[in-house]
Amino acid sequence: MSDKRPLRVTVASRLFTPEVGAASFRLQALVDGLAANGAEVSIVTTRPPKGSPHFNPPYRLSRWPVLRDAGGNVRGYVQYMSFDIPAFFRLLFAKADIVVSEPPPTTGVVVALSSALRRRPFVYYAADIWTEALSATNVPGPVIRVMRAAEGFALRRAAKVIAISEAVAEKVREFGVPAERVAVVGNGIDTSVFGPSGHTAVSEGPYFVYTGTMSEWQGADIFIRALPIVRAKHPSASIRFFGQGADEPHLRELAARIVPGGVHFGGVVPPADAAHWIRGASAALVSIKPDQGYDFAKPTKIYAAAGCGTPVVFAGTGEGAALVADNRLGEASRYDVDSVAGAMSRILAAQESGEDDGGRLARADWVQQNASLATSGQLAAQEVLAAVRPTNKLPA
Repeated sequence: MSDKRPLRVTVASRLFTPEVGAASFRLQALVDGLAANGAEVSIVTTRPPKGSPHFNPPYRLSRWPVLRDAGGNVRGYVQYMSFDIPAFFRLLFAKADIVVSEPPPTTGVVVALSSALRRRPFVYYAADIWTEALSATNVPGPVIRVMRAAEGFALRRAAKVIAISEAVAEKVREFGVPAERVAVVGNGIDTSVFGPSGHTAVSEGPYFVYTGTMSEWQGADIFIRALPIVRAKHPSASIRFFGQGADEPHLRELAARIVPGGVHFGGVVPPADAAHWIRGASAALVSIKPDQGYDFAKPTKIYAAAGCGTPVVFAGTGEGAALVADNRLGEASRYDVDSVAGAMSRILAAQESGEDDGGRLARADWVQQNASLATSGQLAAQEVLAAVRPTNKLPA
């Protein structure tokens, strides 16, 4: 490899900007960091859903048709394979010095196999541990075991695994990945979008906001179950959901049954619009069902809310609860209806009394200092570039 030409990096992901999602934001930051370091970057991804905004970046985007579910997502094994199988052949012909893979594990396997055939290294960007999330759902055991084997295969074959937190890194090492091949780069949000300044949504009454994916393992129904208790003292309080996910039909049915008119579903919205609603909210709602094997997660929506200055009500235990409690980002509650209702009610009381006025600026400043996506993207880019060596041998 000549030192006179830029390093060629290919990123393989089933979604990329302008699609809305934490993975898109994270990969955009990585690519920006790679470009800033002089790399020649190309993206192997999918065609965005119809109606997506125009996106014309200064690097090469190779898009391919893909199957999407009813909500427009590339979610489900058939949908994954509709990306992964063509991606295998696209990667075989890609001119790259190194490839970066995003989850799911099936994509990791495709990247690992194509990289082995081309005798080049690859990096696995572990935002989470995919099979930990599967274990918290109703997926059959044999499927989980197959996916866990695939995830372990991809992780162990990677020249470097980038983890967004030490907790994720620990889970990666449990797959038998040597510690020296795991790098923690942190996580965060785009503080230019999710900041305290900007348009703020206005509502007739106080509202709580939930943004992002609605999965079974997150258990966002706890907030809907708590709302009738909250409304006993704050009758105009409501919840607004923005996003989609497998649990959305259940959430809609539950809301219509126990608190009709009190919960609104706004679908997927652009990041700037989500920030508008977050700024105007009394609090942002985040949850993870305890003891499902996913307590190590630190959901990005915590950073998005705090970046806007909005307090967080976190229902659950583990890393997410500690993140909120230790940094005074809001209320960390046990995952039960009475505790969650109490946390939501205390937030509303503090808002009405003006007690939280200074807290908004303090939360936004903490995110600016500790959870900037641009910073984590730069760190991730440096790890990718450091994994490229003229004599780089594939892991055994």
